[in-house]
Amino acid sequence: MYCSKCGTQLTNDTIFCSACGQATGVVAPAGAAAAVAGSAAPGLPDYAPVATAAPGAVARYTPATGAMLFVPPAYAGFWLRFLAYIIDNIVLGVIFGVVALLAIAAIGVDYFRAMIQGLQDGNGEFPVALVSAILIAALLSAVVSWIYHAWMESSQYQGTLGKMALGLIVTDLNDQPVTFGRATGRFFAKIITGLIPLGIGYIMAGFTEKKQALHDMIASCLVLRKR
Repeated sequence: MYCSKCGTQLTNDTIFCSACGQATGVVAPAGAAAAVAGSAAPGLPDYAPVATAAPGAVARYTPATGAMLFVPPAYAGFWLRFLAYIIDNIVLGVIFGVVALLAIAAIGVDYFRAMIQGLQDGNGEFPVALVSAILIAALLSAVVSWIYHAWMESSQYQGTLGKMALGLIVTDLNDQPVTFGRATGRFFAKIITGLIPLGIGYIMAGFTEKKQALHDMIASCLVLRKR
């Protein structure tokens, strides 16, 4: 379910939204409210009050103990994100392949044959045409990739098809859905991440505190596993 006030995704047993404190309408049995208002329940050191819950933690009522359990954010590690990246590249590869075939069909195979023959004959017109075609293809690929990532991550799914397949979502630092603008910033911040030698900008997702890659830090985003 989702919070009626801020839209944060919550589990069905959540009583109060962890982001804004809005009541979800779930009724807790007697004794649960006292556990929330006070400190940790006696004998249950793992149960924390609202004031000490980690940012992004979700409050869940546990019938067995009659107390509130605050579940910390489930950060997605490097390998899960890497698998999602591979899946997304396969999806985009199929899209680009279909677009390329349609372009070839629209322009005509004979044109490309003439271009290859012109290159072999040393005709100076065809290299310019070939470079132009490559630049246009690269630009279209970048635009499609940007729209795919930014639109999917800012949608209700909060992730690309690769992330959806592995149960991952993209949020801001408060566990809130990201806007299209923030998702766009995260996408283009990957250019900076890619400039770091040896892929360290991406590998950071494996050892930083919140499993953030460099572009996540730049855009103030998190990649979480769905609870």
